[in-house]
Amino acid sequence: MTSTTYFGFKEVPVDDKQRLVGGVFDAVASRYDLMNDVLSGGMHRLWKAAMVDWLRPRPGLKMIDVAGGTGDIASRVLARVKAQAEITVCDINFNMLTQGRKRAPGAPIHWLAGDAQNLPCLDRSFDAYMIAFGIRNVTHIDIALREAYRVLKPGGRFLCLEFSAVEMPGLDILYDLYSFKLMPLLGEVIGANREAYQYLAESIRQFPDQRKFAGMIADAGFSQVSYRNLTGGIAAIHSGWRI
Repeated sequence: MTSTTYFGFKEVPVDDKQRLVGGVFDAVASRYDLMNDVLSGGMHRLWKAAMVDWLRPRPGLKMIDVAGGTGDIASRVLARVKAQAEITVCDINFNMLTQGRKRAPGAPIHWLAGDAQNLPCLDRSFDAYMIAFGIRNVTHIDIALREAYRVLKPGGRFLCLEFSAVEMPGLDILYDLYSFKLMPLLGEVIGANREAYQYLAESIRQFPDQRKFAGMIADAGFSQVSYRNLTGGIAAIHSGWRI
């Protein structure tokens, strides 16, 4: 019997999900950063800044930014430490990596093609592992979390920024209306791909809520797991430490 998983609200064979997600990002790569600004009203910039604030990067940091194709998080960290860091951006999608290289020419970033569920990196290689709006797209979140643990040094930090479950009363209703009515329309008009942004809305609803995801991070071996809600829970940052 073929095992299945979810691609948005659709149940699909496990072996098909990576290809389907890849198709989404192939389609939106050239307009990915523009659409982030449009769809979040620029809020994603504040959320990412909050993530970097919580990391408190210092010169000499060795970090991997997973699913970081356009290099947005990597560039922010480099700006904080005046480019005195060793940063790897790893993404499974070549088109996203291409956009990242174009966006940050000459930046001290190592661009690496790889799967979050099977990182082409040595054990205990990094001081920090960051992933922003990427982990909900992997087929097996638990495997990706174990990989994060594997590649971190003892004392290393895991940080994940992801859409989450709205916890502010009333905001959830407005957010549903926006997600399922306006977001796909904007995706069609500006991003020229309605289906990709329909998937975005659906994939957010399928992702574990804050507490469940925190439990998954702890199950992967991380200690001192905690999270911070952003904008009423529209997004959340989760943190954990490898001991």
